[in-house]
Amino acid sequence: MIQPSSSNSIWPSTMPPNACLPAIERDVRRWLTEKAEAHAIHTFALNLRGLLTQPPLAGQTILAIDPAYRTGCKIAVIDGTGKVVATTAVYPHQPQKKWAEAIKTLETLIIQHQVTLITIGNGTASRETEQLAAEIIGRHAQTSSAVPLYYLMVNEAGASVYSASELARAELPDLDVTLRGAVSIGRRAQDPLAELVKIDANAIGRWSLPARCRPKDARPHPRWGGGIGGQ
Repeated sequence: MIQPSSSNSIWPSTMPPNACLPAIERDVRRWLTEKAEAHAIHTFALNLRGLLTQPPLAGQTILAIDPAYRTGCKIAVIDGTGKVVATTAVYPHQPQKKWAEAIKTLETLIIQHQVTLITIGNGTASRETEQLAAEIIGRHAQTSSAVPLYYLMVNEAGASVYSASELARAELPDLDVTLRGAVSIGRRAQDPLAELVKIDANAIGRWSLPARCRPKDARPHPRWGGGIGGQ
C-alpha cells in the first residue's frame, strides 16, 4: 500500500483532526435557528390571521364587561354602530361581593338599551363574571317580552395596550382609561378586524413573535390589515 506523503495530503499535518468541528457546529446551529424562526413567524401569522378574520357580529347592541376583582368590573354599552351609550362599574366579586347590586345595575342597562349580547373579557375574574352573566340571562329569559340575550367570552389580550394608546385617547377622550378597555372588548365582537388592527400584533395573542424575528421579517401585510408577513 502506498502511503500518501505529507506534501500530497489535503489535510495539513499541523491541523488537528477535529479542527473544523466548531465551524460545522456553528453552521448547523445557524441553519436550525433560521428554520425555527421561519416556523415561528409562519405559526404566528396563522394564529393572527385566525383572530383577525373571526366573523363579525354586526348590529348587536352589546354590554361589554372587563372583569376584575378588587377594582371592579368595568362596563360599557355600545350600540349597533359601535357608539358608546353608557358606562359604569360594578363590584360583584371579592372583596366587595356586591353581587345583587351588580345584577340590578346590569339588568337596568340591558333593558334600557335593549342589549342583545354580553361580552366578557377572558382575563382575571372571567369565570366568576361568566356566572354573573349566566344568572342575568336566566332571569332575563323569564320575561316573555324580553329580547333574546346571549353572552360571549372575548379574547381581551391587548385591550389594556389599546386603552392607554394615543388612538384610544383620540377616539374616546371622555372615558377613563379603564373603561376604554371594556369598549374594546365589546367592539371586538362587533368587528374583530376593525378593532384588532388598532393594536400591535404582538399584543393581541397569548403567543408572541420572538423578538429576534421581528425587525426584518415581521411586517404589516396589506391584505390582512396588520397581519404578519405574507404567509
